[in-house]
Amino acid sequence: MKKDLYKTCNLCPRNCGINRRQAVGRCGAGVEMTVARAALHFWEEPPISGERGSGTVFFSGCNLGCIYCQNRQISRQAVGKKVTPAQLAAIFARLEGEGAHNINLVTPTHFRPSIMEAVAKFRNAGGKLPIVYNTGGYETIDSIRALQGTVDIYLTDLKYAERTSAAAFSKAADYPTVARAALKEMVAAVGAPAFDEEGMLRKGVVVRLLVLPSIEHEAMMNLKWLKEQFGDQIIISLMNQYTPIGDGLPKELQKPLEESAYQSVVRYARTLHFKYAYIQEGETAKESFIPPFLEKEAIL
Repeated sequence: MKKDLYKTCNLCPRNCGINRRQAVGRCGAGVEMTVARAALHFWEEPPISGERGSGTVFFSGCNLGCIYCQNRQISRQAVGKKVTPAQLAAIFARLEGEGAHNINLVTPTHFRPSIMEAVAKFRNAGGKLPIVYNTGGYETIDSIRALQGTVDIYLTDLKYAERTSAAAFSKAADYPTVARAALKEMVAAVGAPAFDEEGMLRKGVVVRLLVLPSIEHEAMMNLKWLKEQFGDQIIISLMNQYTPIGDGLPKELQKPLEESAYQSVVRYARTLHFKYAYIQEGETAKESFIPPFLEKEAIL
């Protein structure tokens, strides 16, 4: 008999052990998948969004709960539409029909078993798009191994290099150790980047480093580790879009990242000579870049 992974939930490193068929876990989710938005998305890295957009599905709930989260409307609240694996597979098919380059699963960790079932249904019905697992990076090795054969592309964050920041901003002091171990497993699972004739990513790992005010040195620490560990086997993406949203932020996070701080990280990255690297230019640190959620037509 197949094990019910929701009954004593250890899908993420929180290991809360809650029976999500009866209550919500630390992620704020029960057993039913909740989708807040499913639509073509044009603001990912170029080999993900391309010309036609990424078929992006935003799930409600989150296993991290960063205090600066720009998508707090869905990460903190169970907003959106409840969907079954069969309905989610139909959403994937619709996005493929609309011309999406891929299926992009945003914050999927806490619904992994149901998502895997939906992907299998999509594939069995003839769906051919690569599957992007868009995660905050706080993953277990067991989860990444379970996703072998389901996920083609990992689009993962590497948020912190030090325990103190991870504890203060995400209440996850173990994040640096856990995220690095998961990242090694991701690269082992899907290998080096591979592109199609349009320049779109078909498999590989994209590592996002959101440069946060006051701890830009941690982005540099992670860049050094990434180069030493993986060389040219990954794509890096340096992000300047930190947006201070909400009340109660600590003083160091109450203002956007200074351009000079971001450029110092970019200059350091250039000294490491990554083969594949993206940087952000222009004004991305504002709320207009946050996707609109809860649009009826954007889900089913």
